[in-house]
Amino acid sequence: MLTVLLFMRNFLDDRLRGSDRGATAVEYGLMVALIAVAIIGMVMAVGDELNGLFADVVDGLNGP
Repeated sequence: MLTVLLFMRNFLDDRLRGSDRGATAVEYGLMVALIAVAIIGMVMAVGDELNGLFADVVDGLNGP
């Protein structure tokens, strides 16, 4: 019975104080999304240049 009362007290304290334990997961999710957007932006910005560079390397390996 004491365990149930302690659980209820802790649960209600967290609810009334506005526990922020879940905030870290949200923050990590936002950081991952921002990193993904940055990677996509960089790939789109230099994609054509990289494609041309790799085509030059393939042409160089195939010989004249």
